[in-house]
Amino acid sequence: MADVVLLAAVLALFGLAYWLTGSSSDDDDQGGGLMQPVLVPVRVQQRH
Repeated sequence: MADVVLLAAVLALFGLAYWLTGSSSDDDDQGGGLMQPVLVPVRVQQRH
């Protein structure tokens, strides 16, 4: 039982380290900064 807990802790530690290094960041390029949102026009029916 202790080995299962130890394995889970090691996997969680590696996952946290991978997440904190930013390997899976949402940058659009290596220049830094976040991706800009794309504005899509939406048609709205107007009441007369």
